[in-house]
Amino acid sequence: MINYIEGRLVEKNEAVVVVDFGGLGYEINVSSNTINALPYLNEVCKILTYMQVKEDGIALFGFANREEKEMFMKLISISGIGPKVAIGILSGLSLSDLIIAISKQDIKMLCTIKGLGKKTAERVLLELKDQVFTTNAEPTTINQTAIDEATEALISLGVGKNEAYRLARDNATEGLSVEEIITKALRGMGN
Repeated sequence: MINYIEGRLVEKNEAVVVVDFGGLGYEINVSSNTINALPYLNEVCKILTYMQVKEDGIALFGFANREEKEMFMKLISISGIGPKVAIGILSGLSLSDLIIAISKQDIKMLCTIKGLGKKTAERVLLELKDQVFTTNAEPTTINQTAIDEATEALISLGVGKNEAYRLARDNATEGLSVEEIITKALRGMGN
């Protein structure tokens, strides 16, 4: 098993990086979060890895940190979720947002991930509800309907579904109307 690869980053695409170590280029499937955490091309990087061996080939999956790799391992332990789907889930939300969604059993947040259907999202929530813990104490009195309506309004303004939900949730505080949530979210986008 290959635990990590440390070498020169020679290629960086949407979901794949290539790391040169000892004259060999290792192609590694990564999440968008890992891509964003990596250095510039031709700089040295260290990527934690998981190696999948199947009858039709070998694939490497990489992670910027131990926490992301641990979440990946939890995700692939769920029936029906393979490494590619797990990487897709890790690309769809930041690790902290994913942990919050699981701990709060937030199906809507998980369903904002591209390619993740409701049944798979429900399975993720069911299987991992007792395996993730968060210290983020968000107010429980926030009106979910206001967040949903603000999300829909932001989507109609051209904001992506995932980003719209995140903006609405992050800007919602107790007592704010839908309009106030949208205004705060739009102001925050300009920064």
